[in-house]
Amino acid sequence: MAAEFVTLTASDGHKFQAWWAPPAGQAKAGIVVIQEIFGVNGHIRDVTERFAKLGYLAVAPALFDRVHRGLDIGYTEADVAKGREIMGKLDWEKVPLDVEAARASVSSLGSVGITGYCFGGTVAWLAAARLKFNAAVCYYGGAIQRFKNEKPIAPTICHFGKEDHGIPLTTVDEIKAAQPQIPMFLYDAGHGFACDQRGSFNEAARDEAWKRTTAHFAKFL
Repeated sequence: MAAEFVTLTASDGHKFQAWWAPPAGQAKAGIVVIQEIFGVNGHIRDVTERFAKLGYLAVAPALFDRVHRGLDIGYTEADVAKGREIMGKLDWEKVPLDVEAARASVSSLGSVGITGYCFGGTVAWLAAARLKFNAAVCYYGGAIQRFKNEKPIAPTICHFGKEDHGIPLTTVDEIKAAQPQIPMFLYDAGHGFACDQRGSFNEAARDEAWKRTTAHFAKFL
């Protein structure tokens, strides 16, 4: 079965799209992949399908559908401005409803993990603290700082770039001080280093973070 968009329904009745990527054989667990501010675009769909190739049933919910349906943009300055504008209109209290719907859609498998990038990294942190996930991986989620006192219940790790101008190392230190039990991995890279569609892409950092991510999920899912 090929990956495709499906419709999910949150507990408040909101219907939204999600990229659904099944594995070739029997799924060993579920993974929810949370978008950046650019929607469920090619990068996020690719990541979701990479997890499927490892044997997971992976799903990427379109969290911006509450504000702008079907967002799929790139990484130009105009795209960044548009993504930030939409994010600014998002009700953060509604976001967990959509994440929970995505989790529930694969929960029949037993264990479910969550990962997210940038905006999604912060969402993954909140989900690890508020929802019933079995493991979480957060990529360069700068807004985690706002929620640093919310303790993840699920085993969680975080990836940050040492050269990320939007997330200074002092911010990473703040998060670490608030939750010292959470591993914070630092890479010689900038923001968005795991995305091969961005100028800041760093293959070595992406590959190292991916190994840690997949090992974390293999251990806890």
